Amino acid sequence: MKIIVIGSGFGGLSAAIRLQAQGHQVTIVEKRDKPGGRAYVFQQDGFTFDAGPTIITAPYLIQDLFAVSNRNLEDYITLVPLDPFYNVRFEDGSVFHYNGDRDYLVEQIRQFNPGDVDGYDRFYRASEQVFEKGLPLMTQPFSHFTDMLKVAPDMLQLQSFKSVAGFVNQYIQDARLRQVFSFHPLLIGGNPFQSTSVYAMIHKLEQAFGVWFVMGGTGALVQGFVRLFQDLGGELRLNHEVAEILIDGKTQQATGVALRSGDLLQADAIVSNADVASTYLHLVPSQFRRKYSDRYIQNLRYSMSLFVIYFGTNRCYNQMAHHEILMGPRYREWMVDLFDRKHLASDFSLYLHRPTATDPTLAPPGCDSWYVLAPVPNLDGATNWQKTTQPYRDAIMQYLEQHYLPDLSQHIVTEHIVNPLYFRDELNSYKGSAFSVEPTLFQSAWFRPHNQSEDIANLYCVGAGTHPGAGLPGVMSSGKIVADMML
Repeated sequence: MKIIVIGSGFGGLSAAIRLQAQGHQVTIVEKRDKPGGRAYVFQQDGFTFDAGPTIITAPYLIQDLFAVSNRNLEDYITLVPLDPFYNVRFEDGSVFHYNGDRDYLVEQIRQFNPGDVDGYDRFYRASEQVFEKGLPLMTQPFSHFTDMLKVAPDMLQLQSFKSVAGFVNQYIQDARLRQVFSFHPLLIGGNPFQSTSVYAMIHKLEQAFGVWFVMGGTGALVQGFVRLFQDLGGELRLNHEVAEILIDGKTQQATGVALRSGDLLQADAIVSNADVASTYLHLVPSQFRRKYSDRYIQNLRYSMSLFVIYFGTNRCYNQMAHHEILMGPRYREWMVDLFDRKHLASDFSLYLHRPTATDPTLAPPGCDSWYVLAPVPNLDGATNWQKTTQPYRDAIMQYLEQHYLPDLSQHIVTEHIVNPLYFRDELNSYKGSAFSVEPTLFQSAWFRPHNQSEDIANLYCVGAGTHPGAGLPGVMSSGKIVADMML
């Protein structure tokens, strides 16, 4: 078949590689001047900044792409393990060094709160059960309600009706440790107090497979995938923005795409790695959308957005690890501001990324490359980002300087900022959401937008907004699901 993939994020690349390896003729059309989607790369003043994602788990999904293509991973990318996975820092000065050494984790838990050692052991065994039953679901399509019914008994047994925080809190008492073991949904756009406890399996996933980095940054992983795709005979067209998915009204089938340039490209099937809401709202004419109507799409709950400052320093801060999670003074109340009130709070919880801790080539000699990421409300909130960007940036940098990076303001030599408007305007992400559809219980599995469209039979969707969800394992799994369905 002749297949067009819209967008070159990790979901689109994963699907395109698998489909090309199956013998199809695949063309990726990408709006921007570089591949990668959310994994775009900014380069300035000798510094390289990965726009994200930057936390790589489930490396077997990467390895599998090369295996199905009969290629050697080592010929394309260099994967290295990280230790610690990340440091979790609290304002009282305590630091939890999160890694894959269970004995080391237990010893740290004992130092935080001896009474939580037994609770952690029970939490670990419970997360192991969630992992064993939940992980296979990541590469299984949920196209029919009966697919959901088949797994419902297991999900009830695993307490999927609880939130991740509720699941963790029944085992752990220390307030800081509760945050250490429940913050993970934030990495995929979810509220730990609302995301289904199935995501508690992330802890076991990381313990089983580790957290990894590709030398050269996430952009090097994108380039490795693109080279693999092209070596298989696939075609990548950059600066090709899709204006519409063309539908035959008689057959209700997609026949190709119309580009902003006016060119028409024919196809036997379409895989959209564009934001799922924007795919339906802006690329598929409304008369062909019985299920995915404007109202249906608009009524879904969407994840928060992000405010990210990419910056380079002319000194190295070697006390900071590759990944740092900086917890603010509030936890649950801050989540309410972020997800429910959609209010931009004055306090922060931040993710600080320092890839030069592992790969110094991403900055000039003696320098560090960074980004600091602040979860912020999506554009349903009332924040005026035209006026707020500079003062919010200043507040974050002042906070970092006061708490973690002394004399930071004197050492910044380059900088670039993105806010929710970037996600809306550059990435076509509905409401400026950074992770598309929020991963709540009733927006997961069958309840999530499906990988194969019910409205257009030969239209498939991959990426953060469809099953199984956001994050590198999720979007790559969506590519596998679609390729298997089309096989």
